[in-house]
Amino acid sequence: MRSRATAHFGGHSVSAGQPWPMGASFTGDGVNFAVFSAHAEKIELCLFSADGRKELVRIPFRERDGDIWHMHVGGLTFGTVYGYRAHGPYAPEQGHRFNPHKLLLDPYARAFEGRLKWSDALMGYRIGSPRADLSYDSRDSAFAVPKSVVAETSFSWGDDRAPAVARSEAVIYEAHVKALTQNHPGIERPLRGTYLGLASDAMLDHFQKLGVTTIELMPVQQFLDDRFLVMKGLRNHWGYNTLSFFAPEIRYMSKGGLWEFQSMVRRLHSAGIEVILDVVYNHTAEGDEWGPTLCYRGLDNASYYRLANGGRHYVNDTGTGNTLNITHPMVLRMVMDSLRYWVETCHVDGFRFDLATVLGREAHGFDPNSGFFDAIRQDPILSRTKLIAEPWDIGPGGYQLGGYPHPFLEWNDQFRDGVRRFWKGDPGLTPDLARRLLGSAERFDHSGRSATSSVNFITAHDGFTLQDTVSYTVKRNWANGEDNRDGHSENHSDNLGVEGETTDPAILAARAQRKRNLLATLFLSQGVPMILAGDEIGHSQGGNNNAYAQDNETTWLNWHDADDSLVPFIRKLAAMRRQYPQLSQRRFLHSRRREADGLPDVIWRKPDGAEPSPQDWHDPAFRAVGLEIRMAAEAGSDEPGAILCYLNCGDAAPLTLPLTATWRLVLDTSDAVTCAKDDVAFGAAGGPSPAELPAQAVLVFTSVMPDDRTTGGL
Repeated sequence: MRSRATAHFGGHSVSAGQPWPMGASFTGDGVNFAVFSAHAEKIELCLFSADGRKELVRIPFRERDGDIWHMHVGGLTFGTVYGYRAHGPYAPEQGHRFNPHKLLLDPYARAFEGRLKWSDALMGYRIGSPRADLSYDSRDSAFAVPKSVVAETSFSWGDDRAPAVARSEAVIYEAHVKALTQNHPGIERPLRGTYLGLASDAMLDHFQKLGVTTIELMPVQQFLDDRFLVMKGLRNHWGYNTLSFFAPEIRYMSKGGLWEFQSMVRRLHSAGIEVILDVVYNHTAEGDEWGPTLCYRGLDNASYYRLANGGRHYVNDTGTGNTLNITHPMVLRMVMDSLRYWVETCHVDGFRFDLATVLGREAHGFDPNSGFFDAIRQDPILSRTKLIAEPWDIGPGGYQLGGYPHPFLEWNDQFRDGVRRFWKGDPGLTPDLARRLLGSAERFDHSGRSATSSVNFITAHDGFTLQDTVSYTVKRNWANGEDNRDGHSENHSDNLGVEGETTDPAILAARAQRKRNLLATLFLSQGVPMILAGDEIGHSQGGNNNAYAQDNETTWLNWHDADDSLVPFIRKLAAMRRQYPQLSQRRFLHSRRREADGLPDVIWRKPDGAEPSPQDWHDPAFRAVGLEIRMAAEAGSDEPGAILCYLNCGDAAPLTLPLTATWRLVLDTSDAVTCAKDDVAFGAAGGPSPAELPAQAVLVFTSVMPDDRTTGGL
């Protein structure tokens, strides 16, 4: 119970309140405030007018349980606009940067009033001072910062249920809310670029046509536009600069309410589609010692951030200026509270963790048993969601592909690079391709992890689109204003004859076939496939492989001139994974013999039907390989069916199919007409066995049972 002792400030009755829950919580007769700071000497609650322009009253916190400051203010309700001011030592060399002249956001705020206005008054130090960040700025920053709002978060979910797609059945679609919907002619104009637009009938129909099961949204937690971008007339389009870990980004709303995000999730769930959020808990938008004081820095810099050199400077394992100190129990609590909020209040189905190595780095280095991973794995709510790690950062020992604990999946950049290089024609890549086809077991087959641990992708938001991968050999990032120095220089791409756009029919045909080959390899590989929004309609960014600041036609999908020939092809590939369980197994395949038929679960083939010798595998000219797959021996399955895939990045070659089964052709990427047909069923439409393995192509066969020779299938 709250204390009955009350005081009055500016007409408000104030009592002790409770140290939980964190943030601002409506209690029925007022609002309870709870905020963490271990080193502050005094914290004030500042109440503002509804438009956030006028500060009405400052109320000091008088109660503190440990490091949580709390109070209850009677009479307040939803929509109350507020902020904090924290008093304490301004001693940057000791890690403290308290400055009560800077209005601070509530780290737990669910909504905000207004947008940030860049001003020197946002800085805790005096810009231009010879003492640099050791100087002190006494200007009030309230006019320039957004204000926290006590938000209504309840929502009528009805019979909403999580689709709970099995990892082995998942097909992930990485998308940006605005870029995906801004130019779509089937979405009402007021809803384009919004959460509601993404959940429109037009988009749901598109997702279902593709056969995707899971939408992975690029950052939607409230972020800000970096000052250096604003000065160049650009915006932070991607959103990897989080300001608040609890509030949905308002620029993707049409009405400004949380219900819009919740409605999007409910609509996607009704179509059987999961929602995963790309989240950034490795750093905040406050930057390094030269950055603004907006929230965490002003509340308790020494607790929220990892500091170096005695405390004045920031550890920069993220490349953004600061690194959030997840090893601190209250910072870890904030992250865990945030994750649970998105699951419980917003019903999201999982998370992709940006620069996840940061989250697992303890004082001694990266640790798969770190506090963060332990907290996630024991949590009864979060442990059941889909958890995907981007397994690297720029810190010491930052590349940790394969090093994460179950149940984490991981983005596999080695899949992307190896598959691109194979189809590009780099010599000696067939052994690497073989590893990628079998789920990169050399990385993931340990500690009881499954073959679905690898998230395989050819393209992602960071890098060339699929169209640009087959159209450019050199990045073209000039529009970013960094003299083309930003972005990856090695993209393992190939323009197939002409740099950029062309009308040459031969080059266009070669590019189309290369795209089919890349996509087919993606869907034929063990693991979880992920495609990038826009690849299915031929979207190009004009060779920009780091379009993080391009909130314009560069990134907005061009639906008006869409080449939708790949949509039915991707749908076919997704259907193959559903129809043929050999393509999406939970167990790794190691050519072990099956009890059911005495055959290995994996047999590698050459075009002549023979198994490759060790000399073949080491031959740089070995460019055509076959893969015969059955259900894993360790699974104990008596499933008799098999899949036979041939991948050829070289010239045409005579083809002799193995005698281990009767085979039916179900996919040929060299046949553009068949690949583009929407009404081709796999079984009955299966073709006869060709005598030749076409150049630069993928062929897929299924075994035919004795009683299934007329209908095909397994």
